[in-house]
Amino acid sequence: MAAAAAATSTSTTPIRKPSSISPLPISKFTLPFAFNPKKPRSLHISNSRSKPASASSTTASPATTEKFSFSRFSPDQPRKGADILVEALEREGVKDVFAYPGGASMEIHQALTRSDRIRNVLPRHEQGGVFAAEGYARSSGLPGVCIATSGPGATNLVSGLADALLDSVPLVAITGQVPRRMIGTDAFQETPIVEVTRSITKHNYLVLDVDDIPRIVREAFFLATSGRPGPVLIDIPKDIQQQLAVPNWDVPMKLPGYLSRLPKNPNELHLEQILRLISESKKPVLYVGGGCLNSSEELRRFVELTGIPVASTLMGLGAFPVGDELSLQMLGMHGTVYANYAVDKSDLLLAFGVRFDDRVTGKLESFASRAKIVHIDIDSAEIGKNKQPHVSVCGDVKVALQGINKILESGGAKWKVDFRAWREELNEQKVNNPLSFKTFGEAIPPQYAIQVLEELTDGNAIVSTGVGQHQMWAAQFYKYKRPRQWLTSGGLGAMGFGLPAAIGAAVANPDAIVVDIDGDGSFIMNVQELATIRVENLPVKIMLLNNQHLGMVVQWEDRFYKANRAHTYLGDPSNESEIFPNMLKFADACGIPAARVTRKDDLRAAIKKMLDTPGPYLLDVIVPHQEHVLPMIPSGGAFKDVITEGDGRRKY
Repeated sequence: MAAAAAATSTSTTPIRKPSSISPLPISKFTLPFAFNPKKPRSLHISNSRSKPASASSTTASPATTEKFSFSRFSPDQPRKGADILVEALEREGVKDVFAYPGGASMEIHQALTRSDRIRNVLPRHEQGGVFAAEGYARSSGLPGVCIATSGPGATNLVSGLADALLDSVPLVAITGQVPRRMIGTDAFQETPIVEVTRSITKHNYLVLDVDDIPRIVREAFFLATSGRPGPVLIDIPKDIQQQLAVPNWDVPMKLPGYLSRLPKNPNELHLEQILRLISESKKPVLYVGGGCLNSSEELRRFVELTGIPVASTLMGLGAFPVGDELSLQMLGMHGTVYANYAVDKSDLLLAFGVRFDDRVTGKLESFASRAKIVHIDIDSAEIGKNKQPHVSVCGDVKVALQGINKILESGGAKWKVDFRAWREELNEQKVNNPLSFKTFGEAIPPQYAIQVLEELTDGNAIVSTGVGQHQMWAAQFYKYKRPRQWLTSGGLGAMGFGLPAAIGAAVANPDAIVVDIDGDGSFIMNVQELATIRVENLPVKIMLLNNQHLGMVVQWEDRFYKANRAHTYLGDPSNESEIFPNMLKFADACGIPAARVTRKDDLRAAIKKMLDTPGPYLLDVIVPHQEHVLPMIPSGGAFKDVITEGDGRRKY
């Protein structure tokens, strides 16, 4: 996705902006708030990425443009900084937060108990909280909010913040901090979390004046959701939380530099240039990523008008229906043969909302080497970063597609194209190189388990995953119909993501079927979140593909290290015939119904029972560890190096 590791160099915002800053750079914008170039009257320290634009396809306006008519306090009544913070969250439309309390954040939690608008879903670990906030954001498109205390609470958010940055997920993380007078003294549970997270957040703040809270919260949500979305951190010392103040809700945001860099609407001449390239091509391919998740309707219409086949990145799954006849499914390291074939043979690559990630391109010089490249992305840092395009548009994919579709619809015969011969060539590849797997006796192929789940849910479940083989099989064998149905840690590849992400998705989508397809290695990294699922009675279904190994690393050991096992067996070496640990007992300890299935013939009934059981359920599906994720293009390889055969049952 253009969910990328785009330039992560940072710049420190001056403590005071000089009053000479000109408002001219943003005069082209109609802003949803008043711009005031005067010097801010209060101190704040913040860190900002130098290129904050994003590959997602939306530019949001602050929720505070709507009139907020409710407050627990009279307008002139002093209240604690923590209460100001909570009301600021309410004004942003926040209804759910994932917050774990501690000494430096107690005041915030006390204030949350006074709010009847915000529900706290209590995680059992701060990493569970930030991954749940991500699951909430990824499945709903709304910003996720997590709260942690200072020190270890704050540092436990680091993996989630890095994950949100790489995958362009709108997130606001709030941390307690030691009182201002103790900052820098190595106080109990003090970590400089602003410094720690500088390069893994889109922007962050250390609040040093209680009067800054309303403005900073508005800015944080605007930054998190506009341009290329990403995580924003707000660090609030405990004495600020306790200080009494009367908030001014009308203080404007002060982001002139950021606003001046937000992309403009694409030029119609550029869009016509893209259409000319399409009309001249014989073998065009769409390469779509996470930047297209908010422009699914426009993408489908574009494909309808042109008949161009669509290959998706891992992050873009669902932006175009995977089951559509023009879908080539996923491309890249574990993409389909026909998707990678299409890119390799194409003469025009339409790269929309993507970042040319190494897991997609492999050897850069060989990737789409015959093709002219059109790159549309909202983040200027991604244009030409890995692959130089022939035509580029830095802007919102949704707006660009709307413009292209409008030209196509009004152009009549001028833009008429016919790619039937190309589609027939690719259909032949689909027939000759389908996704497939083998069955060995009564053992359950993990791919088959996902196929059965897809059938029984009619492809409508929201699916979260951990990271590894099960993640790739879930990407390959579940036919996603719509965006925000597929939740996975793409850029960072964070194990332990699946279970808490499913919690966030279930909170954001209470009527949806939510399934965590997990591996035993990933699942156990955040297994404590079973307690949250039970206490909140969330109907999360967990389908555990349990092979007793760190499967993806085992696959690489088989292929490249002569099957030498280097600490990748996760069971009990003294008793390899037993399943260890017993995942059913974890579920039982949290009062969650669970079952184990070991035979292929029993699988369908077991999955059906899981789906039919009200509330949460864990199904432990025992699968062979010898299975490999195929196809596979080795790291740094090209399409000609694709591996389509073999598993851990043979030597290499």
